[in-house]
Amino acid sequence: MELDIQCEEMSPSRWAELLTTMKSCKTIRLDDCNLSSSNCQDLSSIINTNPSLTELKLNNNELGDEGVEYLCKGLLTPSCSLQKLWLQNCNLTSASCETLRSVLSAQPSLTELHVGDNRLGTAGVKVLCQGMMNPTCKLQKLQLEYCELTADIVEALNAALQSKPTLKELSLSNNTLGDTAVKQLCQGLVEASCNLELLHLENCGITSDSCMEISAVLRSKSSLMDLSVGDNKIGDSGLALLCQGLMHPSCKIQKLWLWDCDLTSASCKDLSRLISTKETLTEISLIDNNLRDSGMEMLCQALKDPKSKLQELWVRECGLTTACCKAVSSALSTNKHLKVLHIGENKLGDAGVELLCEGLMHPNCNIQSLWEAFEVFSSHHEGSCLCGKTTSQPLLMSLRLHLCRLGNCDLTAGCCATLATAMATKQCLTELDLSYNPLDDEGIRKICEALRKPSCNVQQLILYDILWSSEVDDELRALEESKPEVKIIS
Repeated sequence: MELDIQCEEMSPSRWAELLTTMKSCKTIRLDDCNLSSSNCQDLSSIINTNPSLTELKLNNNELGDEGVEYLCKGLLTPSCSLQKLWLQNCNLTSASCETLRSVLSAQPSLTELHVGDNRLGTAGVKVLCQGMMNPTCKLQKLQLEYCELTADIVEALNAALQSKPTLKELSLSNNTLGDTAVKQLCQGLVEASCNLELLHLENCGITSDSCMEISAVLRSKSSLMDLSVGDNKIGDSGLALLCQGLMHPSCKIQKLWLWDCDLTSASCKDLSRLISTKETLTEISLIDNNLRDSGMEMLCQALKDPKSKLQELWVRECGLTTACCKAVSSALSTNKHLKVLHIGENKLGDAGVELLCEGLMHPNCNIQSLWEAFEVFSSHHEGSCLCGKTTSQPLLMSLRLHLCRLGNCDLTAGCCATLATAMATKQCLTELDLSYNPLDDEGIRKICEALRKPSCNVQQLILYDILWSSEVDDELRALEESKPEVKIIS
């Protein structure tokens, strides 16, 4: 049994009710529930008395160091079988790390520790590394984003990596490591016996100077499938160095995130070669790079290569215009593997979207998502359905594989008839986002006409920041009532 509650204020009576339920739960998730250290005393007892509990997720609660100390008392009991512990953004400091070190040293069942967005600091994480070096520790996933780490942490991390062959995922994003530290880390990864599958180094102060060492990791670790170096100024020269490792026969990369890396169209030649020849690559993010139409056209040519197995391409906010849409349409009508294209916040215009729809409606096209809307890196963006329900940005993110988003693309009512046709004929499209486009009443009504058709399979329509009349508002509410499976979020 699972208990999964988010964003709920816990009254004493509600908490007492949930405690009874928790006694038999395998998974407990209580994110954003205004929990404190006092709740952790109860949770410690649950951990101690419920041997079936394997996952505990308490993100975004003010637990503090005192709360973690209570939790760890339960975690250190012989009956504890917890495997996954999430304590992100729980107001922890380095003081919590000594207690968590004891758990790592004594609890072989614990395989995942997520403590990002806490002010653990370098000193605190060094203590965690000591726990990882204990032979009893079998940790596989360690998440340390936003932990105020500096370059001084690398020596301790490398020592832990050398002693921990079980480690598969390491996330150090949003820490001020710098090139020197990343080079040392990469050297440690090359020498370590662990079969690392995921390495996240977003916003770590990396430049092209580190890219040769990262490339060496790609060559030596055939287990590495997920690499994220977004929000680092590696530039075109750094990307060229990365591609040397990415193109190596032993590299089996599947997911590559390069958002906001100061790339230009000059990088697209290397990227195109990668997309057209690296058959393991299924997802690449190039968001917020100045690729321009010429760069996108090169990428589209690669997508048309039969050897390309790419399923997701993110090119949001890349300086694209209507001029590249014919090439995109041609790629959509040729490539049978691409399912997700994130292309919003580009000045495509009505004419561009009409061209995209031509490719979208081609029989060869298996696209499920033409994606984009609001800021995808925000974890707190919320919107509401017309029916009054609240939905969070993480929920929308988790549904992206079935989502068509064309937010902020300079669209007007002029393209809505074509979009409506695509909605009614392409049944793989289950969600549509047209946020931040001046569609007005005329455009919204055309979209609604498509939604009413039995052949339309769109189940979620997202319309942030679009103005319409009260009459259209009534029509939208009536549509939701007549088709309860459809949610309209604005």
